[in-house]
Amino acid sequence: MLASSLFAAANSQTGCGLGSVIIQNPNNAILYALQATFNSTSANQTFGISSGTLNCQKTELVSNEKALNFANANADALSNEIALGQGEYLDTLLALLDIQNNDEFKEKLRANYIAIYKDKNTQGANIVDAISIL
Repeated sequence: MLASSLFAAANSQTGCGLGSVIIQNPNNAILYALQATFNSTSANQTFGISSGTLNCQKTELVSNEKALNFANANADALSNEIALGQGEYLDTLLALLDIQNNDEFKEKLRANYIAIYKDKNTQGANIVDAISIL
């Protein structure tokens, strides 16, 4: 049963990680809260995103360790600058990710701010992962 659950889809409200493997198909607020807690503990969600396990999709951009470390260290500043669509931290992250057409991409990020920061505890790996699928 566990092996088949490793390939199930992550919950759109709580994301991917250990919680989405342990608690499948949550149907009440308590199970959602437990799933989110398990997803965010011990950096298992970051590991899942980086490795493509625990119901997470691996992306090419997440494999960029410098960008991932930068996003983790500057998550709050990036949140502000993505909301504004401009700033030094955002410029640096886009350079680390080798993203072309920066102005166009910054506008795309600004327009998708709510999708990127759907969780108040969004971490660097989640930011880079969200950017990679835009």
